[in-house]
Amino acid sequence: MALATFAAGCFWGVEETFRKMKGVLKTTAGYTGGSRPNPGYEHVCTGKTGHAEAVQVEFDPRKISYSKLLEVFWESHNPTTLNRQGPDTGTQYRSAIFYHSPAQKAAAEKSKREAQKKLKERIVTEIQPAAPFYPAEEYHQRYLHKKGLGSCSIRFYFVSLPVSRL
Repeated sequence: MALATFAAGCFWGVEETFRKMKGVLKTTAGYTGGSRPNPGYEHVCTGKTGHAEAVQVEFDPRKISYSKLLEVFWESHNPTTLNRQGPDTGTQYRSAIFYHSPAQKAAAEKSKREAQKKLKERIVTEIQPAAPFYPAEEYHQRYLHKKGLGSCSIRFYFVSLPVSRL
């Protein structure tokens, strides 16, 4: 088992995207990258804790590679908008990769360079060492699945449209 941690806006859609992947054993919505210990949603949503809404992914590297998780990360959100994804704004919705090893750091940096080659706008995604991860409240876990939704409609509508339709 290995860990990966990604922030790409509201954690509901990010969690659902990774949860469905073969080789992913568990996903947990939560908060990381800030200064307040044991934050709750009411703290993080103020934007004053420094935490990002993030998803911690437990995966089997024999079944899915970290590189594949990075590929899905880049494809599942807009990494060129600073502190914003769709209608969600604030530092808690920033794009970030929190690496758990030197190998993950190197892979994240390489994948960022490769992703940048495909985009006109500058990628603003942060690449940082993993920090303490605090699971979000239970009602946030598997939120979209519990509601019978496959994705966050606003964000994924734009991501899934062919470029010619935007």
